[in-house]
Amino acid sequence: MSPYNNNSNNPIPKKRHRINSSTRLSSLSSAADSSVQLLSSPISGGFNDAPTADILLRLFHDSDSLSSIAETSDPSSSDELQVYLHSSALCRAKYFSALFSDRWSKNDDDRKKLNYQKVNLAVSPKSGSINSHLVVLRLLYSEDLSNAVNSAATAISILPVAMKLLFDDLVKQCVRFLEAVPWSEEEEEEILNLVPFLSEEESKELLARVSTSKSDSCEQMLDNLLVSAKQNHPNLAPVKAFVARLLREFSSRESARRALEKAFLMSLKVVKGSLEEYSSPDFRGDHAETEAIQRLNLHTALTNGKHLVWLVERMIELRVAEMAVKEWSEQDSFAADLQRAFRDDAWRNIVPGLPTVVLKCTSKLACAVASGNILVARQVRMKFVKDWLPVLIICKDNASPVLPSHKPVLHSSTTLYLELEEIFLKIISTLPMDDAQELLQQCLSFSTRDSEDCPHLITAFNTWFRCATRPSLSTSFS
Repeated sequence: MSPYNNNSNNPIPKKRHRINSSTRLSSLSSAADSSVQLLSSPISGGFNDAPTADILLRLFHDSDSLSSIAETSDPSSSDELQVYLHSSALCRAKYFSALFSDRWSKNDDDRKKLNYQKVNLAVSPKSGSINSHLVVLRLLYSEDLSNAVNSAATAISILPVAMKLLFDDLVKQCVRFLEAVPWSEEEEEEILNLVPFLSEEESKELLARVSTSKSDSCEQMLDNLLVSAKQNHPNLAPVKAFVARLLREFSSRESARRALEKAFLMSLKVVKGSLEEYSSPDFRGDHAETEAIQRLNLHTALTNGKHLVWLVERMIELRVAEMAVKEWSEQDSFAADLQRAFRDDAWRNIVPGLPTVVLKCTSKLACAVASGNILVARQVRMKFVKDWLPVLIICKDNASPVLPSHKPVLHSSTTLYLELEEIFLKIISTLPMDDAQELLQQCLSFSTRDSEDCPHLITAFNTWFRCATRPSLSTSFS
């Protein structure tokens, strides 16, 4: 009695399932790159079992053909393999089902005279290795495919063969497995190369993992990361360091620019609003409620000011701080609120670090301008110094008294004042002589009792006088 069941709905008899266990199939599928000898080992009554087979399949390498099934006169090849198979099992793949249907109808008489029907199957570099073909041919003998596909590497290696042979059950199992497991970067590239050969329905979930329907999804993610970076996390510094690295390595500089500019404007708005309320006459007085509101305003300004400094550092690092410089140069009302706030004594005991935070932001932007890292127009440079020079002067003039516990902070502030003085003088040197004259006169507060302690100021004035006394260099053009 023939061991094959010709019913297309049940091509493999139960007896064969008992012999070809799922445990063995699982080990076979995971060994797609193991030796051909192991993969081609016969199973009694099943794969590569010569006594019961009716198909002799020849696998051979063919670099000129991606997928070909042809009938030849048994040619020889040094790089080929022959396996004995059963038509009832092979018909699970639509390629073989169509091939055999045509073959049997035309050569039925010849088939009865032969022990085996011979079939050649070309293996091209793009359709999988001979090992992968052997794995798929063995899986044609089992309906328990779930245990056979147990890694992304296995699914990727046998999926091209399953698609080539139209082994739909195995294609579905491979795709379903790949949808549910993580991929390495190399595996992702291999899967994307296979996607065009899948149907739209089959590739839908795979593509959803590597693409998005939202055109601005990257910027949305960056926006949310920047917001998270200023939240009160228990470990805020590591979070900011991580986000800073993501920004540095992000492929789209323009997307990073837009996200940083949006976050900068948002934080600046909060700082300005807090200082505006603090400086407002409506919040003056000694009432307990008013004092609580003022404390909240100052703390809000300080917290968001620190985040503003961090954002400016990121923008300068990525060389996308043009907007920040221009925006900072148009803050005359904000600068005026700061001057009013720093003339009072209330901030000293509430937020002694607020002037340092504000001037740090100013210093970093000014340094980027003076060094040429950020190129802005003369009017912007002029306005920048004109608005923020008075803030520097009042912070320096109203510095907190020296307390033992504040010595490190005071030293840091003094260093910052000196650095910002030098930077402002450098920017002033880039302006037309008339504009420089106006601003230099406001820098006299940079001087000390000992002129040797302020060489930056001496140099700036000497340079201006040297240029002012130079003979006219105007040129007439005929």
